[in-house]
Amino acid sequence: MLGILAITGPIYIVIALGYLSVRAGLFARADMRVLGKFVLYVALPALLFDALANRPLREALHWDYLLVYALGSLATLIVMLLWFRRRAQADRTLAVVQTMGTMCPNSGFVGYPINLLVLGAVAGSILGMNMLVENLLLIPLLLALIDVAQGGGHWRDVLRGVARGLVRNPMVLGLVAGLLVAWTGLPLPGPVQRSVSLFAQASSALSLFVIGGSLAGLSIVGMRAQVAQIAVGKLIVHPLLTFGVLAALEVGGMAPLQPELRTGVLLATACPMFGIYPILAQRQGHDGLAAAALLGTTVASFFTISALLWLLKLA
Repeated sequence: MLGILAITGPIYIVIALGYLSVRAGLFARADMRVLGKFVLYVALPALLFDALANRPLREALHWDYLLVYALGSLATLIVMLLWFRRRAQADRTLAVVQTMGTMCPNSGFVGYPINLLVLGAVAGSILGMNMLVENLLLIPLLLALIDVAQGGGHWRDVLRGVARGLVRNPMVLGLVAGLLVAWTGLPLPGPVQRSVSLFAQASSALSLFVIGGSLAGLSIVGMRAQVAQIAVGKLIVHPLLTFGVLAALEVGGMAPLQPELRTGVLLATACPMFGIYPILAQRQGHDGLAAAALLGTTVASFFTISALLWLLKLA
């Protein structure tokens, strides 16, 4: 158990330090937005590029991993959307917003640091593949479902807007550039490679610190039941359904997933939801619930991820 805490402990200590630094007044919450922009626009794109450019394309992309991650997330979408609509009796828009919180993990700010400590260098490839699925499939699909739920009937316009956003998304640009370098096999000049690596190394600790600082001042008062349902969906249902998809595919004839990729996809899906969840929920007037869910799920994830690591150690 001490070995597991040695992995999860540093992650959540850095998150706690970010939270306490804002609560103590050392930083303002607005400062977290500035630091977050640095992570999103500089450090994470450099990390994605560095992780993908320095290995052959066949090692950077694993189609079996992409399939498992995509189908596990889509299974979570179906199950949780039905739950929120029929059992929790949420309206259509709220049900989609709640479902969004159960199927889009924080791959960059939380998932990558955890996988880096557990799996080492392969964590970069896992992050890149997660970003591909999330940005090209999951987020566009969820935004289209929200538009349909609101009766807009313009899901094609939503998808066109998402496509335009992808072209300007620095993480997507870093990912595509890394894949191109891996495909061509062209080596980078030494000074360029070292500069990219320096920015990439800044992403792990700083991203966790930003998550903690962003949680300061949030509250789940009056929303505990809804927050609990979203947290259970994200931290338990998502990894369980992903494991079910993985097992079904392997029984159906797919070659067994490499052990590090198997661990990586389960840890990725067990992470709390992405940090922009409240921003995406803001247009629908559910940003308060989304922020509360982000706080509750991030705190609870310390225990669920520690438990998952213990189970994986026994397997």
